[in-house]
Amino acid sequence: MKEETIQATSWLQRFIRWRDIHLSNKQFILILSFFIGLLSAVAAYVLHWLIREIQLLLTAGFDYTTFNWLYLIYPVIGIYITSLFVKYIVRDDISHGITRILYAISTKKSRLASHHCWSSVIASAITIGFGGSVGAEAPIVLTGSAIGSNLGKKFHLDSHTLMLLVGCGASAAIAAIFNAPIAGLVFTLEVLMIDLTMASLLPILIASVTAVCFSYIFTGGNFLFDFKLDSTWTIHRVPAYILLGVFGGLISLYFIRMMSFCEGIFSRLRNHAYLKLLLGGVILSTLIFLFPSLYGEGYGSINILLNGSTEEEWNAILNNSLFYGNEKFLLLYISLVLLTKVFATSATNGAGGCGGTFAPSLFIGAYSGFLFARIWNIEQIGVYIPEKNFAMLGMSAVMAGVMHAPLTGIFLIAELTDGYQLLIPLMIVSICAYLTIIIFEPHSIYGMRLAREGKLLTHHTDNSTLALMKLESVIDRHFLSVDPDMPLGSLIHAMSRSKSNILPVVDAAGNLLGEINMAKIRHVIFRTELYNHFKVSQLMTQPPAVLGLHDPMDEVMKHFDDTDAAQLPVLDEDNHLAGYVSRTHLYKQYRQLIADFSSE
Repeated sequence: MKEETIQATSWLQRFIRWRDIHLSNKQFILILSFFIGLLSAVAAYVLHWLIREIQLLLTAGFDYTTFNWLYLIYPVIGIYITSLFVKYIVRDDISHGITRILYAISTKKSRLASHHCWSSVIASAITIGFGGSVGAEAPIVLTGSAIGSNLGKKFHLDSHTLMLLVGCGASAAIAAIFNAPIAGLVFTLEVLMIDLTMASLLPILIASVTAVCFSYIFTGGNFLFDFKLDSTWTIHRVPAYILLGVFGGLISLYFIRMMSFCEGIFSRLRNHAYLKLLLGGVILSTLIFLFPSLYGEGYGSINILLNGSTEEEWNAILNNSLFYGNEKFLLLYISLVLLTKVFATSATNGAGGCGGTFAPSLFIGAYSGFLFARIWNIEQIGVYIPEKNFAMLGMSAVMAGVMHAPLTGIFLIAELTDGYQLLIPLMIVSICAYLTIIIFEPHSIYGMRLAREGKLLTHHTDNSTLALMKLESVIDRHFLSVDPDMPLGSLIHAMSRSKSNILPVVDAAGNLLGEINMAKIRHVIFRTELYNHFKVSQLMTQPPAVLGLHDPMDEVMKHFDDTDAAQLPVLDEDNHLAGYVSRTHLYKQYRQLIADFSSE
């Protein structure tokens, strides 16, 4: 085994040398983007095949005219198996797939662990196949990004190129799942915040188109949702489109806030795995038993809303539930499913399952649009609006709100449903939803956690550069400290050995007491008669500001701007002096990162 590893390494090194001679970096990236698209398409196909086979095995014999007790058992079993898989095989946290990508881009130089190339596929297949009310999209996006990151690492590419390959993988994953290459490209731009230049546009497009082509080969080119346009849009429905966008934005706010609330509850139980499983399992199983539409991704019920045109067809949503045969409760059922989906999703992930919020956003959006249109038509508020069309528009509105990505909402739904004839309404509802949500939430559901820590990359070059910078990388730990009881004569001798104009004053425990600034004691350092009359404690001053080892870089920059200091001390978690940061060194690294961002 060891000999095979050595041979593989030797082969890789020979290939890298050959590539350096015969291929430019841009050409090699284009080749890698093709393989990233291919591998992402394979991963997407395998995941959906696994989910479909598990669900078919478990639910094929269910009687749709009545409830099924097994809904109380399957989700708990799936989450438990997933948690065992993660704990004993993966041994790493694989939740919050897209947030994990953003974290890797901003704090780990776009490096994702190699197990992400397969672990999320298996874990999410088990979770969703057994009924977990989450989506497979975030795990696949993480898988595609990990494929790009690890291919780049194999060939020793720099972090700037790794970021591009991560974007290629994410774009290819979205394109493969939904047969939507434009949406994949836009998703990378809006959600992952990877700025597109001419150098990065082509690789991402190649990855997306390659993924779609192979997805067509694997699946036959069927759309995930079979939507048939009921009627074309008219100018008279614009008020309804605007109101639906605002409604979708408010539903997005409810989704984000409630998800955060539920995650907070489960995070307090992080050290009690079985208690989390019990709480999450009870909530999820109960909700799925009452509302079977919550089982898995829920794409089946979305298709009912998108394809239905009669009461009988829409009432199929009530199948397998306690509401079956009670058509008068259809709106009540849809409203309850709409409100409880967020709890089912939170319980799935909180209890130990693996999945994302991408599919739940589409699910809630379809239900929101249908509910809005049905109430509008019942109350005869204005002109008639087709429920199926508004179910599709609702998907775009909620996705735009939850992800803070209006373009993704527009193009994904248009490509996903072949609904380009409703492009203008899609634009209206997505923009209105986005403008509504940003009043309350400045960041998407994926970025809000990192934004709180100052680690979120954005299209603001200054903010993105600061997010990429690490305080530890600019700390000078080779400092000469002095004792507070040291006489002035000994201090002068220490100054002659120091390369800095500032000497920290620390006690025996390493705590910073103050500092000696040579410029401030110039009036005494040449008076030898005072060398035994003054001690360091009498000459030291307090630093203009003190930095923490984990302070975000925007705060560090602000301290330098406010104090105009040349150097500032950094304290570790125990308030011991860790070193000094030089303003010159800090701005040198900042300028280098700005140059890297701007390079083609």
